[in-house]
Amino acid sequence: MSLTPLDIQHKEFPVKIKGYDKEQVNDFLDNVTKEFEEVIKQNKDLQKQLKFAEEKLQYFSNLQDALNKSIVVAQDAADRLKENARKEAEIILFEAEKSADRLLHEAAGKATKINEETDGVRKESRNFKQKLQLLVESQLNLIMNDEWNNLLNASPEGQVSTPTLNEVLSNRTRIIDELVANSEDAAEFEVGGRLAEEARAEEKLAQAAVEAIEIPAENK
Repeated sequence: MSLTPLDIQHKEFPVKIKGYDKEQVNDFLDNVTKEFEEVIKQNKDLQKQLKFAEEKLQYFSNLQDALNKSIVVAQDAADRLKENARKEAEIILFEAEKSADRLLHEAAGKATKINEETDGVRKESRNFKQKLQLLVESQLNLIMNDEWNNLLNASPEGQVSTPTLNEVLSNRTRIIDELVANSEDAAEFEVGGRLAEEARAEEKLAQAAVEAIEIPAENK
């Protein structure tokens, strides 16, 4: 049975001869009662504080558990986001590399085509230059032959012999044949051969014209 302040205050002791002073005993019991009441009050306060502390500890413990779970969930979410971001970055990088390779191949193909077209134009220009040079040289040789020099450099006092059309055409054909014979380039040979054929055709036409002119003269 627990002792209460009221039990101390109402406690009665039997009276004996030469016993304690009753008044002093009562005063002491009153003091003990007050101190005991204070101790009980402090004990209750401490119990309340302990209960509050235990409740707060439980609250923080639950909060810690919730925070730990939240941290775990957040970590899992962060890991998933990181993994998804890594996969997306790999996909983007792969697509970018494919696109870059395609663009590089297209650019290389276009550059190759341009180079081929440039080479073709350069080759055609070189052939045209060679043909033009051969044609100019043949025409220059034609006008620089001895007949023209004799005609241009002859003295006006002397009598100048005019070359016949057959002589001029024969000389032109001879010059072109020499150019064809001395040519080492296939394109130049082709042009020279064509010029030679043209010269021979012109010579035949000229001879036919001369014969057409000379026949009526004989008939007269």
